[in-house]
Amino acid sequence: MKIIVLGSGTSLPHPTRSSSGFWLETASRSILLDCSPSAIHRMAEEGCDWANLDAIWISHFHLDHCGGLAPYLFGIKHAPDTSGRTKPLKIVGPPGLAEYLHAIDNAGKYELLDQRFPVEIIELPQFEPIQLMPELTLVSLKTPHTRESHAIRIDDGGSTVVFTADTGPTDTLATFAAGVDLFIIECSFIRNKPVEKHLELAEAMYIIRKAKPKRAMLTHLYPEWDNIDLDTEVRQYSPPCEITKAADGLRLEI
Repeated sequence: MKIIVLGSGTSLPHPTRSSSGFWLETASRSILLDCSPSAIHRMAEEGCDWANLDAIWISHFHLDHCGGLAPYLFGIKHAPDTSGRTKPLKIVGPPGLAEYLHAIDNAGKYELLDQRFPVEIIELPQFEPIQLMPELTLVSLKTPHTRESHAIRIDDGGSTVVFTADTGPTDTLATFAAGVDLFIIECSFIRNKPVEKHLELAEAMYIIRKAKPKRAMLTHLYPEWDNIDLDTEVRQYSPPCEITKAADGLRLEI
């Protein structure tokens, strides 16, 4: 697998961090993890094959995680790059995803799902694994952020990735991400977090230590993370693996 960080930040405008988006590529497939408003342009900036994207995962319905979905569908409906596309696009997310998309579609009469190729909406309750494609298995876990928030675990038969998206503290994430090759975990704040349903560093490190992944990446970083030396901060928590601070444009091989 290959991961390209499209957006490592939050909803706050920031000069170098756009909001949530991760391009995940296997040997023959691609999936976008969250689709913020900025992610659709960041795909182009990073040279991702956005016209042939196989699937999109939406973690929850906050706009910095899903606000680019409708514009992406609107764009590819008329783009010359997709004029010859026939393979389906699968949009996967928590229960309520279809209602969310249809509400936007009806508001503007965009006919977003009426594309030149099939568009399939898949609502994925937790603990119900699906074979999204022959070599790609997805399973989700409900997380404490919004009513519909879910983390996702992706297995391509050789590598595994867990992406928490936004979450508050929960021990179940450690079990869900146990031993994965890459654990992408939100870490909004360094310490003294102002809200309960996000993570600060000590909480993220507690979950990472319990999960024991091969590698972890901290994301959803508020501006207070600017100019913070990650190695200095995490050293006190005895990290069990390499810890990376996400940055827009960062590329990882898994």
